[in-house]
Amino acid sequence: MDSIELMDKLNDIIPAYQPIVSAVTHEIAGYELFARRAEGNRLMSLDSFFEDKEVPAEYKLEVNQHVLTQALPQLFHQPSLFLMIHWTAEEWLIDDGEPLLECLNAFGEAGFPLQRVIVQIKEHDLDIYYDQLYHLLLYYKSCGIQIAIDQLGARTANLDRIRQLEPNVLKMNTRIIGSYDSKGYDDIIYSFEQLADRIGAALLFDNIEDDFLHYYAWKHGGRYYQGFYLSDIHSGNLNSSTIDVDISQKTASFVKRQKQLVETRLNWIVDWEKQLMELVEDGWQLNEVNPFLEKVGEVFHNESFRIYICDSNGEQISANYHKRANQWHFESDYIGANWAFRPYYLTNMMHMRLWNRAMLSEIYADIETRERIRTLSFPLSKDYFIFIDIAYRFIYKNDCFLI
Repeated sequence: MDSIELMDKLNDIIPAYQPIVSAVTHEIAGYELFARRAEGNRLMSLDSFFEDKEVPAEYKLEVNQHVLTQALPQLFHQPSLFLMIHWTAEEWLIDDGEPLLECLNAFGEAGFPLQRVIVQIKEHDLDIYYDQLYHLLLYYKSCGIQIAIDQLGARTANLDRIRQLEPNVLKMNTRIIGSYDSKGYDDIIYSFEQLADRIGAALLFDNIEDDFLHYYAWKHGGRYYQGFYLSDIHSGNLNSSTIDVDISQKTASFVKRQKQLVETRLNWIVDWEKQLMELVEDGWQLNEVNPFLEKVGEVFHNESFRIYICDSNGEQISANYHKRANQWHFESDYIGANWAFRPYYLTNMMHMRLWNRAMLSEIYADIETRERIRTLSFPLSKDYFIFIDIAYRFIYKNDCFLI
């Protein structure tokens, strides 16, 4: 069906909805609105119509306005739900964005809060139309409309622009996980997690199609979930409870698994700490650090690849005791290096000095090897601290260290 024929049969086009589920309540928090053509009992997708660059933006806008005016009365009677709408950038910019406000104002005057509407912008559109969209989106926000940035995850080039917009929702596309190695995608997700925390945005994970992606979204701080695994697109009535998966049961299994992994990791740390205490109690001398590092290397031969000692000011007072080809060697090049420039260093020193306990770092990329590692640190005294770099091969074999 070509675009002219579709526009002639506008009355056959109806609103369809896909639920967006809350990680907080385990119920439907809102719906994303889609335009679908009714053909008997089937809903026919209009993706080819909306993705066709030859179809005028005015046609697409008319279709989207048509379904929006049908959807809003349903939403009006469900005060706990929000509605997410996605138009192309060309549609938003028609008449300076006024068509959307014209649709919403009649309902706003009847008491419908515009905060329950979320305008969705694709990240790709920010590249092309940023200057125009920036002012329009600020205008929408001043009217109370919320903003979501869609199709995130493929890159982080627009982080600064997204930060300036301060959207309410960051929508992560889980479908691209398979196109990256897991380390690469985790780094991208971490960047958006940090950004969301900074600007107070909620993370919405889209295209959740199986249990693994649901767990992935949950453990990465997703506040909202969306995808065919949870519920298909439908044209029925809106409510807050009809979904295909028992979210509470799934979340309980995620929580149980995560607690087990954390407990296992903490048991490792306690055991390592006990072994280090025993080595310190056997005696270590500042002028005999090499023999002490050799003892530590024997204890941590399977876990570590590099061990060294620093003082409380961040200066390294020992050589690196480095394992290469399964053999330990002393490397003196780093004696005198100062690591206090690292943001976490001095804080960690003070924590260890106060609590006299071992600390395990988050996963990070080692500058020398480029591998993802963790570092175990332990106070030898109030002025000296040992650092034990845990190798990625050990981390990979023990998934409690991957979270």
